[in-house]
Amino acid sequence: MTVDAAHTNKSIARQLRGKNANYVMTVKGNQPKLYELINQKFEELSENDLQHPKVRRHTTRESNGGRHEYRRYTVFPAPAEMKQLGWVDVKSIGMVYRERTVNGKTSQELIYFISSLPPKVRTLAKHVRDHWKIENQMHWSLDVTFAEDTSPIRKDEGAANAAIFRRLALTILKRYTDEKMSIRSKRLTASWNSENLLRYLTGNQA
Repeated sequence: MTVDAAHTNKSIARQLRGKNANYVMTVKGNQPKLYELINQKFEELSENDLQHPKVRRHTTRESNGGRHEYRRYTVFPAPAEMKQLGWVDVKSIGMVYRERTVNGKTSQELIYFISSLPPKVRTLAKHVRDHWKIENQMHWSLDVTFAEDTSPIRKDEGAANAAIFRRLALTILKRYTDEKMSIRSKRLTASWNSENLLRYLTGNQA
């Protein structure tokens, strides 16, 4: 199972392993000790140009219309310190350098992850890539339905809170399958008619 950074924690890792499920978890600043440990390890490896016998690397390139994406994956066996921090069955750490060019504008991103799977770079790369595809589909739906990219909500925790409510609303609208209309149309009918809104919230099919 792939897990985004917001849900990366030891409890979820234990639950997944308790059900004999493997995990691939994105790591960001909300897990500072874990993030620092992984960052330090890859900095050490980078000092030798990643020329360690246990380092595995893989690159991919994709183009679709005006979008071009280059990804460089690097994986390494998990350091012993990670188990000391309480991350159950962790076997791999990974780093992804991601460069995207959309309509002539280029952005770069560096992402870390951990996994209970062994450090096989192509296998882990596929899990990460599949997770991004799901995220991209979700983002597209949110932008079309709620114009998320142009939202004026920016102050304090407003953007994060609004994102949570948008995702909740999208989930509610998607589960209502009785009417053959787009998600955006369902949202509009819910705003026009309180009976429609109640029907969507309760899940009662017409």
